[in-house]
Amino acid sequence: MTPSSDIESRLRPLWLAAQAGDEGAYREALALMAARLRAYFRRRMSAWPDDVEDLVQETLLAVHLKRGTYDPSFPVSAWLTAIAQHKLVDLWRRHGRKEGLHDAYDEVDEAELAAVPAEPHAARDVGVLLRSLPAAQRQAIELTRLQGLSVAEASSQTGASEASIKVQVHRGLKRLAALVKKGTT
Repeated sequence: MTPSSDIESRLRPLWLAAQAGDEGAYREALALMAARLRAYFRRRMSAWPDDVEDLVQETLLAVHLKRGTYDPSFPVSAWLTAIAQHKLVDLWRRHGRKEGLHDAYDEVDEAELAAVPAEPHAARDVGVLLRSLPAAQRQAIELTRLQGLSVAEASSQTGASEASIKVQVHRGLKRLAALVKKGTT
């Protein structure tokens, strides 16, 4: 978000009036900031489009809480950009920490799971393998892989978060792959 003269010429008088106590100007300034922030975050968060609105709200809250730190000798848009950049970096750190804990759910090589059954009772063998998993992993795999539900649908049905469903499927598939490789049930 570079301080463009157009946005600054519209935002600055509103923000200065808001700083002087004009509630209407404050609402207008926040609406203008929100539109600007949405565009800014959409360009930078293509990997997390669902987080854009949350980050806009988080940034507007920070603007509200830090409004007393604004120095009128600087452009309002530059001040807003600095706050937005800090919030974006915080989000990237949060995502980095979470994603660093787990491999991506689709990274399990499904070819490792394919086994030629030793006997014609493959369905029974799959059932035996699935029963060797913890209940949460078994349920997540049954819903998403066997019944064909989306992660969101499985989450809704079980009450577990979407992230939890993804993690349970990933861990369950890894465990199944290890069991198949060992030939152990």
